[in-house]
Amino acid sequence: MKKIFFAIAFATLLWSCKIVGTSANVSKSITDVVHVAINLNDVKEDKVMVTITAPKISTDEVTYSIPKIVPGTYSIDDYGKYTEDLKAFDSKGNILPVNKTDDNTWNIKNAKTVTKITYWVNDTFDTEKGSGFGKNDVFSPAGTNIDAGVNFMLNMHGFVGYFQDKKDLAYTVNIAHPETLWGATSMTDQDASTTNDVFTTARYAQLVENPIMYAKPDYTTFTVDGMEILISVFSPTGKVTAESITPEMKTMMTAQKTFLGKINATKKYTVLLYLSSMKDTDAKGFGALEHPTATTVVLPEMMPKEELVQSMKDVVSHEFFHIVTPLTIHSKEIHYFDYNTPKMSEHLWLYEGVTEYFANLFQINQGLITEEEFYTRMSEKIAHANAMNDTMPFTTMSANVLTEPYKAQYLNVYEKGALIGMCLDIIIREKSNGERGILDLMQKLSNEYGASKPFNDKDLFAKITSFTYPEVGTFLTTYVSGPTPIPYETYLAKVGITKAMAKVPGNVFLKGQSPYITVNQQTKEIIVIPTIELNDFYTTLELKGGDIIISINEKPYSLDNIYEMIAESQNWKENDTITIKIKRDGKEQIIKGKVTLPYEEKEVLKATDTSKTVLKEAWLKA
Repeated sequence: MKKIFFAIAFATLLWSCKIVGTSANVSKSITDVVHVAINLNDVKEDKVMVTITAPKISTDEVTYSIPKIVPGTYSIDDYGKYTEDLKAFDSKGNILPVNKTDDNTWNIKNAKTVTKITYWVNDTFDTEKGSGFGKNDVFSPAGTNIDAGVNFMLNMHGFVGYFQDKKDLAYTVNIAHPETLWGATSMTDQDASTTNDVFTTARYAQLVENPIMYAKPDYTTFTVDGMEILISVFSPTGKVTAESITPEMKTMMTAQKTFLGKINATKKYTVLLYLSSMKDTDAKGFGALEHPTATTVVLPEMMPKEELVQSMKDVVSHEFFHIVTPLTIHSKEIHYFDYNTPKMSEHLWLYEGVTEYFANLFQINQGLITEEEFYTRMSEKIAHANAMNDTMPFTTMSANVLTEPYKAQYLNVYEKGALIGMCLDIIIREKSNGERGILDLMQKLSNEYGASKPFNDKDLFAKITSFTYPEVGTFLTTYVSGPTPIPYETYLAKVGITKAMAKVPGNVFLKGQSPYITVNQQTKEIIVIPTIELNDFYTTLELKGGDIIISINEKPYSLDNIYEMIAESQNWKENDTITIKIKRDGKEQIIKGKVTLPYEEKEVLKATDTSKTVLKEAWLKA
């Protein structure tokens, strides 16, 4: 999962990701199945009815649970809080005694006689507050939406639970839906009806890894190297269509497939894009959540096309690489994940860090970004990692990530975690004279384990060392399981990269996390903050604190499209002609002039040692 914080300080990107689990494969009798019925036609008070036909229960009591947490979101979300009025029935329709033991669990008495349970499910989008990252909010791509006749986002862990000790039973799900809505998913609908869908999965873990988005049909499909890819879009106003973003997505995913080579056996992949209206009852937690064969993405519909496509590239490229790890390579903690009492793995550096590294490396490898852009990304990760607790052992943080003080360091898996992947890649390249890298290591680990064979957490470092070099094992024990900060400059020097200071253009509306503008929530007017020292952009144009920005280059701006204003300013060049209409002291006036960008001194990475060019090229381009 990848989160994007959307606010005036829009440029800050933070990530987290979803880890994928599979359950043990056990044989089942044809009648030992959990049947689920979800009725999307009968929506009452923004809730839908779910009916569960129970399998044979052999105990006097049984619990039915909705997940407390889904693997990889690294937060306790208590999806059971959105389940209401749960009832259990015997074959004669008599109501059985039910006791709710916590937010996510119901204990059913006389369980041997239970034939079905029913309950109402409320959606999570309605509960999000502010920016969507309140203490009790469910991250939107992991959440649910119920908008009668318009859209249903079915992340199945929000609608369907499991009986005690029955997670390995097969599930059959019947979904009744309006004829005007179509369900986009990687699963195969086994019902030809246009008003009812039937999906089957071998076990509960497989069900919750297959989201479905019901909306007016708007999708495209294409094939890349034997993989069928489906792009489905819900856009409230129709501003964005699947066709409009497909060319860029096809280019990116083709490059990813080429980069991975042999490490990929996925036959179908679905991207579900939900665009939020930003209304009070709509989604506000922006980013993406990956599954083995799908990604759910939530972004604001108001984003300019260019920014929307770039955000899609950022989040989907990361999620797609999870087909390597943890889908194929993962520990027992992931393989046998417990949705209500989870035990976390020590190796988030592998699941999230290496995935994030691949999401950047493939772009330089496939010519989608320049070397300078790649170095800038790595330099920013070093700065972000250094700002966090650099002596906390990564394996310790990973194993305890649900509790403080480790939880506060979680985001470092996408900063230092990616840099761990980079350093390992460089070590392997150096020791193999450029012949092999971390992708080769992933291939060996995939062959050794695979989706159905998890590893023991404590055995991984030794296995990696056996596939590579002693220096790799030393790095892992010193810098990943140990408290020693990584000397990045030592490893970058091996490929001829060194630090340098450079003047880089800053954002005219933002300095770090401090904006130069604010918004009047009542009038929606954009105002230059009166109490801040303004940068060269404002002083050159003689803009003043308290000025209300009405339009720029004849395009009106307000709270409703402030993101577009900020995004478009990223494309301004030094000395571009600019016209700004403002209101000052109640009077409108036009200001014409040239753009003067603010510049900042920043530490950057540059290729300076030409004697290491061959190894550098193998690292970035091989």
